Amino acid sequence: MTVRIRLSRGGSKKHPYYRVVAADQRAPRDGRYIEKLGAYNPQLPQDHQDRLVLDVEKVKAWLSKGAQPTERLQKLFANLGLCEAPKIKAQPKKSAPKAKALERIKEKEEKAKAAAEAAAAAAAEATAETPAEA
Repeated sequence: MTVRIRLSRGGSKKHPYYRVVAADQRAPRDGRYIEKLGAYNPQLPQDHQDRLVLDVEKVKAWLSKGAQPTERLQKLFANLGLCEAPKIKAQPKKSAPKAKALERIKEKEEKAKAAAEAAAAAAAEATAETPAEA
């Protein structure tokens, strides 16, 4: 039986409130859980003390037994120093720009480079002419 530390949703529509629970991986999200470890209210400001309320001793006990936190809870626990922050995954290839978009980006860069060179050349000419006139 794999144990996960995860969020179990409560609250009403558009007003979420979560319980932090230790549950069997196979149990439904809002279903049966082994132990309640705390609460999380995402609607409160980030610096509010009641945004994340945890029984830290229970969380440490479950982590030492091998329970795996979800990615969201791993981020929250990392802020408290209970575990390491999750590794940021690379951007998937699916969302990377396609060929035409890459061509447009190259063209923009080339135009910007040419404009910068022209401006630099004009500035050099202006400085070269100014001392000759004086």
